[in-house]
Amino acid sequence: MTTVVILDCYTVEPSGLGVPPYLSSYARLAFSAVSRAYPKAKVRYLTIDDVRWCLQEEESTLEAPLTDARTYSATVNREQSLKLLRDAAMVVVIAGDAVPSVHLHAVNGSPEEIIRALSCARGRRVLLGPLASHLAQEPHRFAGLFDAIHTHTVTSGDVVMGSRSPADYTRLAEDRAGFTGLMEQIAWTPIAEIELYRGCTRRQFCSFCNEPAKSAAVVFRTVDDVVAEVEELYSAGVRHFRLGQQTCFFSYFNRDAEQIERLLAGIRERCPDLEVLHIDNADPLAVASPSGARIARLVARYCTEGNCAPMGIESFDPVVIERNALTCTPQVLMRAVEHVNEAGARPGPDGFPILLPGLNIIYGLPGETHRTHLHNLTGLDQILQEGMLCHRLNVRQARVYPNTPLAALSEAEPPPSAEHFATWKADLDEVYDRPMKERVYPRGRILHGLHSFFVTSRGTWHRRLGSYPIQVIERGQTRPLFSSADMRVAEHAPRVIYGERVTDAA
Repeated sequence: MTTVVILDCYTVEPSGLGVPPYLSSYARLAFSAVSRAYPKAKVRYLTIDDVRWCLQEEESTLEAPLTDARTYSATVNREQSLKLLRDAAMVVVIAGDAVPSVHLHAVNGSPEEIIRALSCARGRRVLLGPLASHLAQEPHRFAGLFDAIHTHTVTSGDVVMGSRSPADYTRLAEDRAGFTGLMEQIAWTPIAEIELYRGCTRRQFCSFCNEPAKSAAVVFRTVDDVVAEVEELYSAGVRHFRLGQQTCFFSYFNRDAEQIERLLAGIRERCPDLEVLHIDNADPLAVASPSGARIARLVARYCTEGNCAPMGIESFDPVVIERNALTCTPQVLMRAVEHVNEAGARPGPDGFPILLPGLNIIYGLPGETHRTHLHNLTGLDQILQEGMLCHRLNVRQARVYPNTPLAALSEAEPPPSAEHFATWKADLDEVYDRPMKERVYPRGRILHGLHSFFVTSRGTWHRRLGSYPIQVIERGQTRPLFSSADMRVAEHAPRVIYGERVTDAA
């Protein structure tokens, strides 16, 4: 019987995560397309970690009980991964890291790793995802390696031909035929990343974002289509969902609160036993509007606790804001933060805030000076002084993506953060992030329903699945992976907190 392999090398974009435990829309599109195009074929799903495991030249140097990161994102096919690649009639590679990021238990497949993995393959080779957009601009990088590339989507009708524009949502829905066969191959508990629309609803685009390059027009999925996909995933056993594969959840159907309530209520009705329903990406301009305040209350009402609405102020420096068309001012951000706090800052039954804002800061944008860092410190301190709660701070360096305004704006001289990023990030950790953690998770609070997912020299790391979950480290302890527990907050550090076990959870 013919075998088709999907090799997931993970994706990270401004509008969505495809790094385990998140399962990207790309993986599901590929599974649907090849299953529909080749109904008699065996469709096998692999991750780059499966391949890394089999290609390792020696046994792991980590000693028990430390966790090897390559084992977390394994599939049931890991031991056969090289044979599957060799014998497959087609290998569909999913790859692309449009945003620089660091993950605790998964690393995106590098170009070198992809080349090495495909050296095992003898069949047709297809690429899907953000990396394909780079190849369209620089075809020499992987000259002759792929027979077809798909920059945005793949359908059963164009698998072997390639595509340079996204397919209509109606066409994608026609390919879906259930996800049980895919979920049965995944050895971790996935969070399904759900796309609501393409493009950006802003009139003026941020300089660094690749969403307008992906889709110049804004195209919304219908509520019925989104709910139908979530229900299919639920039927396949998925219980964790994030409405995150778009530029702004609050801007779905142009901030239409009625449509958003239909969406959230529909998911809760069709999937009554879901464990997580979270969102991602929130334009502060939308959140700060009157409709944004109403939508925040809907999110707090229908979604599960521990939820995060990440908002991109990107920079508090007025020069950087103007040079990069960021549009959000510190005043607008503060109003957006207040709206989310009013809706969801209270703790839920398990000890986690219902809904909090997250903040994004980017260094390396045109117009940056040493004063930029001072503006950022001052702006974040104001949020603390105002008594607001925020879930997390994401600080990263800008990456130039093809066909974005930043590609034209980039200057010859490197910005100050090229040299000072590590120390500037450490400043933000100590001046803002640690005090905020102490406020959001006060010492002595009990957090229920955590599970252990990693063991390092610092101890066992616990969390709940969801949107940017808080990491709780149990110092000096080794716990079985994926075991549940309730933890009492004991200490705080930048980006993590330390906990003491109260009891094993039922």
